[in-house]
Amino acid sequence: MTDISALTITSLADRPSLISRVYEINETWPVFTPHDLVGSGLLSRVVEEFPQYCAVATDGDRVVARGLAVPFNAEADGREEMPDQGWDRVLSWAFRDRHRELPPTAASALEITVDTEYLGRGLSYGMLRALREAAGRHGHSVLLAPVRPTAKHLAPRVSMAEYIGRRREDGLPQDPWLRVHVKAGGVIAKVAPASMTVSGGLAQWRAWTGLPFDRDGAVEVPGALVPVHCDTAFDRAVYVEPNVWVRHDLRPGGAQA
Repeated sequence: MTDISALTITSLADRPSLISRVYEINETWPVFTPHDLVGSGLLSRVVEEFPQYCAVATDGDRVVARGLAVPFNAEADGREEMPDQGWDRVLSWAFRDRHRELPPTAASALEITVDTEYLGRGLSYGMLRALREAAGRHGHSVLLAPVRPTAKHLAPRVSMAEYIGRRREDGLPQDPWLRVHVKAGGVIAKVAPASMTVSGGLAQWRAWTGLPFDRDGAVEVPGALVPVHCDTAFDRAVYVEPNVWVRHDLRPGGAQA
C-alpha cells in the first residue's frame, strides 16, 4: 500500500501535461450523474479553462485523484454566493462569466474524486487542502463547496436538512464527506435543494439503472441521495439532487486542514 505522504499533489496549472489525464481515475460516481445537462456540457472543460483552481494527485506516473473548482461572480444582479441550484448554477456561472469577462468574486469547489484503490487513506484531506490553497492564491477569502454527502444515498427518504443534523458523539457530522470538510475547517451553511438535475424518458432511466420504472411516484435508485420521481403518463422521470453548502474561511487565522 502506497504511503499517502509519498504522493505528489499540485495545482493542475503547474502540471499542464496532466490535464488530458485527470479522467483516467477508477471512480464510483452513480451511473446517472453524467446525464446532468449542465455537467455533461461543461464539466470536462473545467480543467482546461480553470487549471489554476484545480488540483491533481499522482503516484509516480499514475493519476490517482483530481480536485476541480471554478471562480464566478456572486455579485451580479440576481446572484448570490450559495444559490439553491448549487453545483449546476455555479458551474454555469463560471463559464458565462469567463465569456463575458466578469471579474470573479467567489470560488467554488465542484468535486474531489479519488481513485478507488486509494480511498480511505486520507487523500481527500490533501486534495481539499490543495483546492483551498489554490483559491487563496487567487485572492479569495472563502472557498465554497456544494458538497454531495457520500452516505446520504443510504437514507434517501430522509430530508437533507434532517440528515446534516445527524452528529456523532464528538459533535462531528455522521456523514464521512461532510466530516472531512468540517475537520478541515469548513462550516455547514445551508442546503442547496436543487443542486443537480437529471431528467429523461423512462427508457433512458431503465437503461441507466436496470430498474423497471413502471410505476408512478418515488423510485429509490442506487447511489441517488433522494428518490427519483417517475411519471408514467408523461413517460419521464426526474432526479433533483440536494447538496450541502459548506464555507471554508481562507483568511489568516481561519481554520486550516
